[in-house]
Amino acid sequence: MNEWYSTLNRPTFTPPNWIFAPVWTVLYITIVISIFLYYRSSPKSHVVWTSAVLAVHLVTNFIWTYLFFELQSPAMALMDIVILDVSLAVLICWFWKSSVLAGALLLPYLAWVLFATYLNYGFYRLN
Repeated sequence: MNEWYSTLNRPTFTPPNWIFAPVWTVLYITIVISIFLYYRSSPKSHVVWTSAVLAVHLVTNFIWTYLFFELQSPAMALMDIVILDVSLAVLICWFWKSSVLAGALLLPYLAWVLFATYLNYGFYRLN
């Protein structure tokens, strides 16, 4: 976390900073396993579209940190995370059709990202 972040008003239920690293570590492991299971499954559902949505999703996931912390723009980060939410919901549906486990492994990630969306909106609204 950076100095700017420490000055922000926090929405209710903002977790302590130390929680983010272990949560994201576990989530990234389940994301990789889920992607692996999807691409190993047969038949794959919407493989070309899924790959395109996955690419968009991974880019939005990656740039969120830059938008929020480096550009210090909760508004831009909020627009990004909404795209991330929608793309993740689509991925879960398509992964689930090919591998129930691949889809199910993304559900904790969806819960965390929706919580992050709530937090991002709170930072946008309060600051």
